[in-house]
Amino acid sequence: MQTSFSVHTNGQGLYEFTRQVTAWVSGQGIDTGLLTLFVRHTSCSLLIQENADPEVQTDLRNFFHRLVPPTTDPAMSYLTHTYEGPDDMPAHIKAAMMPVSLSIPVTGGRPVLGTWQGIYLFEHRNAPHLRQVAAYLGR
Repeated sequence: MQTSFSVHTNGQGLYEFTRQVTAWVSGQGIDTGLLTLFVRHTSCSLLIQENADPEVQTDLRNFFHRLVPPTTDPAMSYLTHTYEGPDDMPAHIKAAMMPVSLSIPVTGGRPVLGTWQGIYLFEHRNAPHLRQVAAYLGR
């Protein structure tokens, strides 16, 4: 079973799409299996993260911005890939540091996630994007 999820972003941050994934998995008729998600882009990532307190998402975005600032920051002057904007190469670095795929067990026809866990696309670019996440569900 395969599908693709579209995630609209409005700049850097975490975008939860747990409900869409759970609804699709529940409709596939597979009681036990493994769900694989893969983002088809080089400047965003996939994360399983807390979805109860939005401050977690804010803190993650702020931490990675400080860890890998835009190319306009003097500390990043050594970067050469700058023609796509000051956020592009830092976005590639962040995507290289974080997962671009996730494997999630499925039991009882639902992804096995903890109480406060959500599935997120972590957008690393400033501009809005339409991101595609490929999904595969196997027994």
